[in-house]
Amino acid sequence: MPAPLNLPVQAAAKSVLAQLVNHITPSSTEASIARIAADMLTQLGYPDTWYYDCPAFVLLGSRSLASVSGRDYQPSEETVGLQNLVTVDLSPRSGTVWGDCARSFYVEDGICRTLPLGDDFTRGYEAEQSLHDIMLRFVHPETTFNDLYELANESIIDAGFENLDFLGNVGHSICERRDQRLYIESGNNRCLGEVTCFTFEPHIRLRTGKWGYKHENIYYFDDDGAPCEL
Repeated sequence: MPAPLNLPVQAAAKSVLAQLVNHITPSSTEASIARIAADMLTQLGYPDTWYYDCPAFVLLGSRSLASVSGRDYQPSEETVGLQNLVTVDLSPRSGTVWGDCARSFYVEDGICRTLPLGDDFTRGYEAEQSLHDIMLRFVHPETTFNDLYELANESIIDAGFENLDFLGNVGHSICERRDQRLYIESGNNRCLGEVTCFTFEPHIRLRTGKWGYKHENIYYFDDDGAPCEL
C-alpha cells in the first residue's frame, strides 16, 4: 500500500523535532520549549492538535519519569540547566489526519544533542534504538497488539529497564478520534494489519535510574507486509 495520508503531518512533526535541538538551552523550560514547538508547527501549517489541548508535551528532569495524560498536563517552569534529559512529544493534526512523534534530547555541559556523548545517557538512547529494531524484525500484519506488547515488555526487562507508561502500553493505532485508538496492550488480540498505521513509543528508564527515555515513530505495512517508518 502507498504511504498513509499521515505522511505530510508526520513529516512536519519530525522537522520541528529536528530543529528543536538548536532551541533548547540551559535557561529553557518545559513551558518555553512547548511554546517554541507549537509555534514552529503553526508556521508549517499545523496549528491544531488531536491530543486534548497539548500540541507539544514536554517533560524534563525528574518529570521525564512522569507518565500522565495530556488531559492533565501543565508544563513546568523549571529550567533545563547544564545536565538534563528533555522529552518532547508532538501531536499535530490536519483535519482528521494525525501526526505523532516523540524524541529525547540530551543536555550535556549545557549543550543539547539528539545523540548523547557521555555515559549518563548513552545506555538509554541505545535501548530505545534497540527496541525499535526488535519491533521491526518481529511484526507483520498478522501480529496482534498483545503479541507486540509482550515482546516489547520482555525486551525492556531484558535490557535492564522498566516500562514507565501509566497504562503499561507501548503505542496505539492512529485514528481520526482519540476514543478510536487501539492500544498495544495486554489482551488486545486485534491484528496490527487491521489499522492503517500505529505508533511504537516505549517510555522507559534504567531500573532505579533517574531519567525517562522516549522515542516514538509511526509505522505502517507496505504491499509486501513489511513494516515501514512513516
